[in-house]
Amino acid sequence: MHPCTLRRIAVPLLTIIAGAWMPDRAVANTGACLAPAPVCASRSAVFRIESFSPFASAVRIADSLLVTNRHVVADANEVAVYVAGKKRTASVLPSSFDGDLVLLQVTLPAGPTMPPASQRVRRGDTVRTVGYDLSQRQIRVYLEGRVISPPADGYALARLHHTAHTQPGNSGGAVVNDAGELVGIATSGGAGIFEAVSVQRIDAVRAASGGGHADRHRRLSAAYRSCTFATEAAQRARGRVPFRLAALLENECLETGNRQFIALAAQAFGRGLEFGRSRALFERALAIDPNAHNSRLGLVQTLIFAREYEAAVPHVTTLLASIPENISAQRAAVQVGKFADNTALVARALDAIRLHDPAGLDAAERFLALPARGPQSRQPRRLQDATRPANDRTDQTNGTGPVSDE
Repeated sequence: MHPCTLRRIAVPLLTIIAGAWMPDRAVANTGACLAPAPVCASRSAVFRIESFSPFASAVRIADSLLVTNRHVVADANEVAVYVAGKKRTASVLPSSFDGDLVLLQVTLPAGPTMPPASQRVRRGDTVRTVGYDLSQRQIRVYLEGRVISPPADGYALARLHHTAHTQPGNSGGAVVNDAGELVGIATSGGAGIFEAVSVQRIDAVRAASGGGHADRHRRLSAAYRSCTFATEAAQRARGRVPFRLAALLENECLETGNRQFIALAAQAFGRGLEFGRSRALFERALAIDPNAHNSRLGLVQTLIFAREYEAAVPHVTTLLASIPENISAQRAAVQVGKFADNTALVARALDAIRLHDPAGLDAAERFLALPARGPQSRQPRRLQDATRPANDRTDQTNGTGPVSDE
């Protein structure tokens, strides 16, 4: 899945996950805020910022302190913060925090800060994204979604996964509950599955920030910049990833420690039909966050194209258990079950389709009736880290090919 940012480049990073994150009629509130009053009020604690990414967001957590994503700042030392249309300059606080967060120090007029959630989020909780909307040129509240998976226990960099629409410009913005409390910092997503860094990690980034962390900050920030440009270059490449670019993808993207960047590198190798390298990087990504459903979908697509169907079985089984309503997960399970000759998996996939997408049942049964021939090792049209950016819009193919829709 891609970072929810927008950069001024010929081939934006967000196109790596196919289907360009453009809002549609089902995406966001228009006009007056239609959310609960505390959620609408939370807009005053979210600001548009401009840095390595010209359109991003930040959340006020103290009088002169904002939090945003490291990927929107990269190695910049200063960030423009827009307050009532006027630009102020914020300083980036050096940080050795390994997650996708940094702090910004800036003088702001008196105003509210975003309170952290009083309780941890649970699966099924209602959440909304609050961030900068490029088309409307304002901070807005998007339509509600649900928590799919809270951060996985025991994984320090695991994220909150949810279905609240998040789009470019929202990176660094707030994901809030119905009380207008901060549950996470919006980060990335696609195909109706979006991510946030948990609010519980803000204390960790505060503890890891300051002058004493400058050396690690410089290395991490340089890796973010290098990995971003490498994934953009890989998107433009045709065929096998060139040697020097491959080294950047493997070294710099791994150096970030950022699961979504590692998954973007995995996609690049998948597009180049280097399935072994793609699989290894997707597995590294899932070792950071086992609930990263988009990355798991990408891994499944890599395994399908590599014809490693047995290896894909546990992954599609996990997806059916965690996101049975996801059409891409259903289709991947049907395909893997058929080619692995796993009738139990096929039965579970058909049960999920009957329950969540009955209109797709006929197509699935017709596919199962075809000769059992696996995907050809040809250059796929795209490799995505999730199913197509549905913005909670639809589900799309997440990977390399045939099980498409996102």
